[in-house]
Amino acid sequence: QVQLVESGGGLVQAGGSLRLACGASGQTFRSYAMGWFRQPPGKGREFVSAISRSGGYTYYTNAVKGRFTISRDNAKNTVYLQMNGLKPEDTAVYYCAATTRLDWNVRNAYGFWGQGTQVTVSS
Repeated sequence: QVQLVESGGGLVQAGGSLRLACGASGQTFRSYAMGWFRQPPGKGREFVSAISRSGGYTYYTNAVKGRFTISRDNAKNTVYLQMNGLKPEDTAVYYCAATTRLDWNVRNAYGFWGQGTQVTVSS
């Protein structure tokens, strides 16, 4: 079991930056690959990025490549999403999630989810 809590969302102008953090409870954080998903208003939840258990491998959806960076600190039980060059279309509720599976970009692969944090990008 792992419990996840996101933080760092907010309102930012287009072109700005935000850093999301997701803290995990328990001693098994390093046993999970971690992912970030987002749900834009009126749309379904979509994959954004994922990182392997060690942090050595990362994966991004095309829409955020070159702008977002995922990282993790296993000593702090925390995964981060640095978001630069934000666009209005990045507006969404952002969720972190944990998985022991390898299909990191698949929503149903994740068994544990945080409550989400709102990111709003104004034009």
